[in-house]
Amino acid sequence: MTVLKTAKDLELMRPACKAAGQVLREIGEMIRPGVTTLELDRIAAELIRVAGGKSAFFGYRGYPCHVCLSLNDEVVHGLASSRTLNFGDILSVDCGVALNGFIGDTARTFVVGGCQTEVSVLLEVTERALFEGIAECRSGNRVVDVSRAIQEYVEASGFSVVREFVGHGVGRSLHEDPQIPNFVEAGSSVKLKAGMTLAIEPMVNAGRAEVKFLKDGWTVKTRDGSLSAHFEHTVLVTDEEPEVLTKV
Repeated sequence: MTVLKTAKDLELMRPACKAAGQVLREIGEMIRPGVTTLELDRIAAELIRVAGGKSAFFGYRGYPCHVCLSLNDEVVHGLASSRTLNFGDILSVDCGVALNGFIGDTARTFVVGGCQTEVSVLLEVTERALFEGIAECRSGNRVVDVSRAIQEYVEASGFSVVREFVGHGVGRSLHEDPQIPNFVEAGSSVKLKAGMTLAIEPMVNAGRAEVKFLKDGWTVKTRDGSLSAHFEHTVLVTDEEPEVLTKV
């Protein structure tokens, strides 16, 4: 069931979203060659604590880290470890903060030191696809309008959209209805209404769309070993322009 947020709900939810955006930005400032993903996870835990919140991911279905740290060909749900970041890597950081009984959810793919032009294009296309989808988050539109905007932009740019993972409603729970695919699905589509809060999150591969699941039970990689990027914002649907709640 889709949950519409009241004015009081949004008063409580906005600080959670702001905290998630701020924590993600500060983690990004720590990303450099020589740093380990375990160090970044520990930094994230402290930043979330200082913000007055808790990680929305730690312990969720047994997830063992405070943020998701997915490196290079990892699509989502990468685990913190002793692996060291190298110049030219890309690192996707997915951050969820629980505060005031609500959750803010946001993600970004960062460049470690510097990257080649084709890698930069992948990140630019993924972030632009996110905002193409956000632009469709208007009352009266349908989920499929968001999905179509993302898919068409990504595929016209020569990249592919991951099918196994989708955006979703977010609020008191990390995953609420409706699901928001980054590609057009057959069948009926939920109508968007003012008060919906949605996590829009395209996951885009430089190569083919297929993924594989690792034996650790969490990490998902591209099947062909190509790079993958992930950008996400929590968005409020209104009768006018959508409001990006996690934008800092």
